[in-house]
Amino acid sequence: VQLQASGGGLVQAGGSLRLSCAASGRSFSTYGMGWFRQAPGKERELVATISASGSTAYYTDSVKGRFTISRDSAKNTVYLQMNSLKPEDTAVYSCAASRKYSSIRFTPADYDYWGQGTLVTVSS
Repeated sequence: VQLQASGGGLVQAGGSLRLSCAASGRSFSTYGMGWFRQAPGKERELVATISASGSTAYYTDSVKGRFTISRDSAKNTVYLQMNSLKPEDTAVYSCAASRKYSSIRFTPADYDYWGQGTLVTVSS
């Protein structure tokens, strides 16, 4: 499975971006998916995760009410809609797929495949 993330860029505080993660492979619909981010000098953190069915999602507290994760199995793509962006959201965002688990997953070790990352920069 290969993951290709896109949609990052430079945006002013309060603005919006939508990240996309396109996956190759026929088993995408069975994979739990997640978006992680890593800011300079900080550890990688989970932003959001969604189950294979799309029925369950989880968000880290700092993005609740602002970000929405979704997936389109017909397009083998998972999205992260980011609204009301803040400078502290600046980071490299990476998508990840879990072959082992179809449920939401919280730790990087639960994911088997990673995309290359896309940079999101939010200016104040």
